[in-house]
Amino acid sequence: MKDKLMALKAEALGQLQEVADPAALNDLRVKYLGKKGALTEILRGMGGLSAEERPIIGQVGNEVRGAIEEVITSKQEEFQRKETEERLRAEKVDVTLPGRPLTQGSVHPLSRVIQDIEDIFIGLGYRVAEGPEVETDYFNFEALNLPKNHPARDMQDSFYLTDDLLMRTQTSPVQARTMLAMKGETPVKIICPGRVFRRDDDDATHSFQFHQIEGLVIGEGIRMSDLKGTLLQFVREMFGVNTQIRLRPSFFPFTEPSAEVDVSCVKCGGSGCRVCKQTGWLEILGCGMVHPKVLEMGGYDAESCSGFAFGMGVERIAMLKYGVDDIRHFYNNDLSFLKQFARI
Repeated sequence: MKDKLMALKAEALGQLQEVADPAALNDLRVKYLGKKGALTEILRGMGGLSAEERPIIGQVGNEVRGAIEEVITSKQEEFQRKETEERLRAEKVDVTLPGRPLTQGSVHPLSRVIQDIEDIFIGLGYRVAEGPEVETDYFNFEALNLPKNHPARDMQDSFYLTDDLLMRTQTSPVQARTMLAMKGETPVKIICPGRVFRRDDDDATHSFQFHQIEGLVIGEGIRMSDLKGTLLQFVREMFGVNTQIRLRPSFFPFTEPSAEVDVSCVKCGGSGCRVCKQTGWLEILGCGMVHPKVLEMGGYDAESCSGFAFGMGVERIAMLKYGVDDIRHFYNNDLSFLKQFARI
């Protein structure tokens, strides 16, 4: 049996020296050292040996196993070293090559306009207030003097999640929430920026999703002239010191009286052109004095205080300011369009 073990050792070591890849090495390990391998088969015959021979053969068997395992381990390390060297050669980076420049992003034009508007009104003493985009029917409509079945709701058809929850159609609910949170205290001076949603078909001037900024002021002795002065200051800082405004009577359920606000055309300065359809004016936002019912639902005494509110579409402001003729440009992620605003 000793001769068989020594012959097995010589055979195994000879084949191991010629092995060329890890898969073949593993096959040889199984062939000689596996549970059904050649060494195991020989050692099973130890049961027929005398008590004196068993320890001797056992020691020889261990020496044979150790010699084979040592060569296998050495080969495994050699294969791993070669694999690592090949991978390093394949992944080698030439550090002498010039670096690839990283493209620097910029603020989106809508974000820039929102920041500009916020800066203007913060400078006038306003604070920024925010609220949820998923709103209740009460805050989106009823708290703004739009009870159920009011015909004005049809103009703001929205996306309903349940009978009582919907994607907000305006940022006015933030005003209602702020009034309740203030518990009748004055003054209130806030602007409410954010996304709003309506079931509009996308075209050059409409989108199912857009941005609004609304403002609210409540205090003692607030008048329409305060509203007009505030808006005049805003448009002059946004479009230029020579910009003029005009107010046209209108209707909004949450303000009384209400007005549409036009600015002198940013293209022709009011002389008349294609942009303003030869009128010299461009519609920009809606406004009015806060309706007494809205004040009362917000926890204020309409007899002792008053207020004004206004609302504008950010996309509308951006289109006028930058001369963009299609609202969809802001959402198409066209880098050739967005890059134009990188240095603004």
